[in-house]
Order: sequence, then C-alpha cells, then structure tokens
Amino acid sequence: MLDAFSRTVVSADAKTAPVGGSDLASLRSYVQDGNKRLDAVNAITSNAYCIVSDAVTGMICENTGLIQAGGNCYPTRRMAACLRDGEIVLRYISYALLAGDASVLDDRCLNGLKETYIALGVPTQSAARAVAIMKSAATALIGQTNSPASGGAKYRKMETTPGDCSALVAEAGSYFDRVIGAIS
Repeated sequence: MLDAFSRTVVSADAKTAPVGGSDLASLRSYVQDGNKRLDAVNAITSNAYCIVSDAVTGMICENTGLIQAGGNCYPTRRMAACLRDGEIVLRYISYALLAGDASVLDDRCLNGLKETYIALGVPTQSAARAVAIMKSAATALIGQTNSPASGGAKYRKMETTPGDCSALVAEAGSYFDRVIGAIS
C-alpha cells in the first residue's frame, strides 16, 4: 500500500524528475484535508457495527430466503460470517480512505473475493446489495447528513472538522463502488 506521499515519490522517481508543481499542490491539499479524512475514518469505524448490521438486516429484509433453512445466512454461523465479511470490507475501505489510495483495498480485500463467494455459493447480488446499503450509511456519516430522524436510536453525533466533505464522500463512494464492481 502506498500513501499519497509514497505514491508521489515513486511516480517522480519513475519519471526521473523532482517532485514539484502539481504533485506538491496535491500533497498540500491532502495534508490540509487530513483532519477531515481522520474524522471520516473515525465516523465509519466508530459506527462500523451499526453500519454492517443494518446493511445485512436490509439485505435479508429484501431477500428473506437467506435466513430460511438452506439460505446463506442460515444457521447463525453463516450469519456471523456475513457480518464478519461486512466488517472486513468496511475496515479496508477505511484504510483506503485514510491513505487516499485504493491499492490496499484491491490487494488485500478484493483480490479473489468474487471467486471465493462463488465457490462458497454466496449470492453475489445479495452481497453487493449489502455493500450498497453500507455505502449509503457511511457516506451519510462522512457528509454529516445523518440526523436523529434518519438514524433513530442509533444516531451518534461526533465532533468533526467543519467544512465541505463532498470530495471525501465521493472518494469513499468510489471505494464502495469498487467493492460492488468486484463482487458483481
């Protein structure tokens, strides 16, 4: 995994050119948005259990056959595996968001994920739907658009750095889309 600094240095080294110009401007922007990035990752990780359990519940509500005998969330050990997988995906998306680079997500999480799910008989469309629900919840937390009305008893207000987080919401959304694309 390369962070923004390492990626810039490796790229400049490959071109045998010094780091400068637009590379320095992008690094300055990365540093200036550092607290927002940390707040976004903190919002996701602090609410990971709620995000994942709500996503799996939503997926099951849309396809109740998953919890019937022979379904992929029956018995409880399969349900636990489903929750575990959701938390792993969310963890690697958080790593990618913190680093500003999707390589850790690709290398450690998505590489072979679809093939594994197919071999285990996991319905990939259900898994992709759960990730889409996780995307909605996580981007609402990052963009500070969650509210007591939409979150109910699970609403958590966290102190965050003020400012526009639309770029981070888009970046996080792209990581979730990457997971959905890899599974589908």
